[in-house]
Amino acid sequence: MNSLRRIRAILGKELIQLRRDRMTFGMIVMIPLIQLLLFGYAINTNIRHIPVGIVDFSQSGLSRELVQIVKATQVVEVRSYFENVDEAQVAIASAEVRAVLIIPDDVDNRLARHQSLGFGSPPATNEETSRPIAQWIADGSDTIIASAIRSLRGMPLAELLDRPVNRVTPTFEVTLLYNPEQRTVVNIVPGLVAIILTMTMIMFTSAAIVRERERGNMEMLISTPVRPIELMIGKIIPYIFIGVIQVSIILGLGRVLFHVPVGGGLAQLAGVTFLFITASLTLGLVISTIARNQLQSMQMTVFVLMPSILLSGFIFPYEGMPVAAQYIAEGLPATHFMHLIRGVVLRDVEVINMAPDVYWLALFTLGGLIVSSLRFKKRLE
Repeated sequence: MNSLRRIRAILGKELIQLRRDRMTFGMIVMIPLIQLLLFGYAINTNIRHIPVGIVDFSQSGLSRELVQIVKATQVVEVRSYFENVDEAQVAIASAEVRAVLIIPDDVDNRLARHQSLGFGSPPATNEETSRPIAQWIADGSDTIIASAIRSLRGMPLAELLDRPVNRVTPTFEVTLLYNPEQRTVVNIVPGLVAIILTMTMIMFTSAAIVRERERGNMEMLISTPVRPIELMIGKIIPYIFIGVIQVSIILGLGRVLFHVPVGGGLAQLAGVTFLFITASLTLGLVISTIARNQLQSMQMTVFVLMPSILLSGFIFPYEGMPVAAQYIAEGLPATHFMHLIRGVVLRDVEVINMAPDVYWLALFTLGGLIVSSLRFKKRLE
């Protein structure tokens, strides 16, 4: 009972400080709101409207129709027409355009021979049977744009020839589950929960002990019978509720603004979210016991946040990373929560089927609480 009373006293002290700190209250709401709008609208791996140029040596009706078909894909947006290839390459180098479509003067003859766009040798080849209809030159320094341009290699010829064109039957049929429309925001919003919680939870608690030291409150804590473990628990409880509020904002607005489906049971979602919030908070407490001032605590928070964004699978697929990077990612709570929340929200997976990630989050929470309690020295340094 005495222990609960002491934890309640620390909790009350933290709530009073939060109530006086209007900036923190503003961050609770504004950080998830701004980040959701920014990432939801700005990040899109479905590339559209790439600025391109055209070099049309044919100047025929068929070449103009070919350009219109390319435009209709909405992958590219024609910005310029060039007289020759040299001008086009200069435009690519200066980033005026990111790719150029070169249409040869004999495009009509190539179409008449049933040749296909882009799957054979480049237009410079002397082999008549393998010459494509036209050629794309793209800025290969950006692999995403280059991949989008390469997707235009197989254009429909039937529309140009007004008759069916023999095609090779595809070897595989692909059925997309969970996100058949391939909307990037469906994958981004659940991942954003992990990133925002990592940022705010660690940031709020990483300054907890440091702030007490800088404000001269350590003398008061030393004179009380509060144990280190009780102090740590009392400090993280208010932020658990803050984390729940932020998750509700992100998933709620994600559903309203971006129509992101939220599957899975609320109990499962609440359980894994609680584990991740506590894991992030205890990590922040560990940082707080190491840092000597709030500047150092902020720098350490950024040190944790950047790998969480880059290695957790938020932007880049975890499976595509080098093995060394995967080992580093396994040491981040955000990686395991990313697996869990996407599994529960998007794929309606039972948490029991992702038990290793749950165990890791529980281990992070327990380990962080123990380490921060051991590192906290209840004395002035």
